[in-house]
Amino acid sequence: MPLDTRQFRDVMGTFTTGVTIITTLENKMPHGITANSFTSVSLSPPLVMFCLGKSSTNFDAFMNSDCFAVNILTAEQNELSTHFATFDGDRFDGLNWIEWETGAPILQDVISAIDCRIEAKHDAGDHVIMVGLVVRAQVQNFSSPLLYFKGGYERLENKSEK
Repeated sequence: MPLDTRQFRDVMGTFTTGVTIITTLENKMPHGITANSFTSVSLSPPLVMFCLGKSSTNFDAFMNSDCFAVNILTAEQNELSTHFATFDGDRFDGLNWIEWETGAPILQDVISAIDCRIEAKHDAGDHVIMVGLVVRAQVQNFSSPLLYFKGGYERLENKSEK
């Protein structure tokens, strides 16, 4: 009996994840998506990965690029996450960002950022697994992270703020 897609999604939603905005450049134009399907893969060499939906409006930009950056969001950046997840225009309009080695956008005020050259792409059902070789990684601040659980945003209690 085939697994019900909604049931599978509900079960996977019980796995708490961090929230990132993955960015890239295509023809000098910035592109970005909200993603919680991000993880480290290897320490030596330093590799990370995220899963890119084939239905994403930014799919071609990522597939045509040779780099991406991972921007790990703070608990206060849930509106930014929603903006990149739902807005269909220029997601970078009015945003300040910088470039590191690859040129992929590094957003302001994120907890950490990771700059990568694309190492491999693997077909995976309705997604492509994008593996990046890390060329620079940096903690930007020590804020609490934005979390995703059961279809909504959550926060960790920051014990240092008590």
